[in-house]
Amino acid sequence: MLQLIKDLIFGFRFKRAVRKADRFHHITHRRYMVLVINKKLEVLSKQELKKFVANGVFRKGTTVSALEQKALYVTI
Repeated sequence: MLQLIKDLIFGFRFKRAVRKADRFHHITHRRYMVLVINKKLEVLSKQELKKFVANGVFRKGTTVSALEQKALYVTI
């Protein structure tokens, strides 16, 4: 029962993050991704990810393409 509630909450948050990514993509025409960072769903553009990787926010050796493959959702 507890896992069902967790799954429902995750599904709700995931749908909300996908809508946010689609809305941002429609406005800015950038590629947005929904990623799980620190157990939270984050909506980040590819340009923001490039800045984070360059500034060392992610672990050394992490690339933008690796993050894009791990993304739960990517706008096209």
